[in-house]
Amino acid sequence: MKTFLRSLLFTSAAVSLAAVISTPVWAQQERVIRFGHLNNTDHPVSMGVKRFTEVLAAKSGGKMKVQEFPASQLGNELQQQSALQGGVQQMSAPATTSLAGIVKEFGLIDFPFSVTSFAQADALLDGPLGQNLISRLPEKGLVALGYWDLGFRNVTNSKRAITRAEDMDGLKIRVIPNPVFIDTFKAFKANPLPMPFTELYPALESKAVDGQENPFAVILSNKFFEVQKFVSATNHVYAANIILVSRKFWDELTPTEQKWMQEAADESRAYQRQVSRAAAQKAVADLKAAGMQYNDISPAELGRMRQIAQPVTERFAAQYDPAVVKLYRDELARISKQ
Repeated sequence: MKTFLRSLLFTSAAVSLAAVISTPVWAQQERVIRFGHLNNTDHPVSMGVKRFTEVLAAKSGGKMKVQEFPASQLGNELQQQSALQGGVQQMSAPATTSLAGIVKEFGLIDFPFSVTSFAQADALLDGPLGQNLISRLPEKGLVALGYWDLGFRNVTNSKRAITRAEDMDGLKIRVIPNPVFIDTFKAFKANPLPMPFTELYPALESKAVDGQENPFAVILSNKFFEVQKFVSATNHVYAANIILVSRKFWDELTPTEQKWMQEAADESRAYQRQVSRAAAQKAVADLKAAGMQYNDISPAELGRMRQIAQPVTERFAAQYDPAVVKLYRDELARISKQ
């Protein structure tokens, strides 16, 4: 009888264990992902979040749910970065420049006039350089799933059109709190003032600053046309967003769940870039319609601006890991031939 009971218990335990092992991932616990970002819901970053949400829900059978928190609801970029590192927040999509404080080589992406087209930008970020930078984040408590488009940054101001480098002389320009941006505008003899994005509109409205620099879609979405008269296509820096996940949250996921998240990021990337670049083109027309005075800058003058900013690039490059700087330069040489 005892032998029979032991056999029965063993069989029961084996069946239970087999049931656990064979339970499909879709039948496991639900995951709720708090995804925060700075942009409004009409911005291409928000559209990327929505596509990521849809793809992830489809892959997980609805078990992985994304809650979007747009418009800085969860704080500024650095506050959200800290929340990810602490495991309080699961995802965000900041500009890559916000990561330069923990992996300074991310500053390479901010070097002025380094790429001149979207194709070059994509090749740089999706290639060995972008992946090298991503590989440095896990030890900082973050995991990155790839890059989204933010666009080429352009200067607006309330004083005058910028058609040459000298037109920035003396202008108080709000910049991202990043040394590369600050020194680049100092090279143009502007007065760069770093401040959080959430403080920018009131600063422009009160004339505490004369201007700012952002991609066209950001300028439109945040209604800077209400407080700025001139928008000049300086295209001085290509800006990207990076899809970040809390390392603490990532490590809780099963390999299958991690795979779903990576695939959702990959599938949303092409869509987000397409939407973002179409929005940038439309934004120019909308900004003009809203009363802003738009101007292009000649290729010759952009080349001259590049030369003025070159010492800034060289100075910061000397502060970074030489191997990464070499990779960056090798990649620029490669993509310039495409």
